[in-house]
Amino acid sequence: MAPASRLLALWAVAAVALPGSGAEGDGGWRPGGPGAVAEEERCTVERRADLTYAEFVQQYAFVRPVILQGLTDNSRFRALCSRERLLASFGDRVVRLSTANTYSYHKVDLPFQEYVEQLLHPQDPTSLGNDTLYFFGDNNFTEWASLFRHYSPPPFGLLGTAPAYSFGIAGAGSGVPFHWHGPGYSEVIYGRKVLYFPDRWWHATLNLDTSVFISTFLG
Repeated sequence: MAPASRLLALWAVAAVALPGSGAEGDGGWRPGGPGAVAEEERCTVERRADLTYAEFVQQYAFVRPVILQGLTDNSRFRALCSRERLLASFGDRVVRLSTANTYSYHKVDLPFQEYVEQLLHPQDPTSLGNDTLYFFGDNNFTEWASLFRHYSPPPFGLLGTAPAYSFGIAGAGSGVPFHWHGPGYSEVIYGRKVLYFPDRWWHATLNLDTSVFISTFLG
């Protein structure tokens, strides 16, 4: 996937490009630095702009992933997710790290600043998922509410579901092996992320750079 500002659906929905995101810099997260993973030249996930809700439901929601472009403007949220601003606002907050294996069994609690300054580094490509800890999923929504209220989720929902956010920051080379779950979206705020999910919702994730991302699960 090319720019960081795309949403890729975790099941049947997908990506939204952020207007003008390329001009906002890397937010201090240094994408493309040492340890960055080379991306494939060709992405086979379809890209759509000006997609209607009816088209989304009929062609993608229950069938295949798609990258959606131009649906939301999260430039304000992106600015608030810079390294400097997140450390200033949440540096002393305790975050929970999870192992990157399918079931995320192992958990470690530590201050957010300690994670960013000491543990957020490129991962050894030979390391196993259960040897890799990073910040994703286990968010204290009360403590992070001042950030999340500035996020605009993708407008396409599914009947009978409600959105739930999962925010994370991970080093280059980290990710989650093949797994599946319910429908949703994943938006990369800084960095690049590749999500693979064949039919029946199976997919894996790989963070090509240091990545700041948020997923919206529809459950």
